[in-house]
Amino acid sequence: MLADARGHFADHCAICHGNDGSGNTTIGRNLYPKAPDMRLDDTQRLTDGELYYIIQDGIRMTGMPAWGKEGDENDEDSWKLVHLIRHLHELTPAQLKDMEGMNPKSPAEIEEERRDQEFLRGGAEPAAPDTTKPTAPHHKH
Repeated sequence: MLADARGHFADHCAICHGNDGSGNTTIGRNLYPKAPDMRLDDTQRLTDGELYYIIQDGIRMTGMPAWGKEGDENDEDSWKLVHLIRHLHELTPAQLKDMEGMNPKSPAEIEEERRDQEFLRGGAEPAAPDTTKPTAPHHKH
């Protein structure tokens, strides 16, 4: 259940809250009010119901949107996120690294990956060569 919640959190929440729940992201630091460090007491002392309500209904006049679906009184994904929030302080470096792979990618990152894959399949060079550094001559095999 926590693995499923980590994937959901990485894909939907981490852009503001960070994979570790710290809120230490470009967006999280620049919201008003800032995204909280959910590992700290201000969040951890909220009841499970309060956390669920915040995920479902958002917080007015902040950057926290409502993620709940209309008429969905018992959203399993939101309850999984509540469970994960309770365990943010236990995330291992390996789990955080795994979550990085599930974070959304920008159009530039997607294009870079596409070029890299094309290059690895024998297509065009992934980027223009850096002409400021001397390079060894290329030999075709």
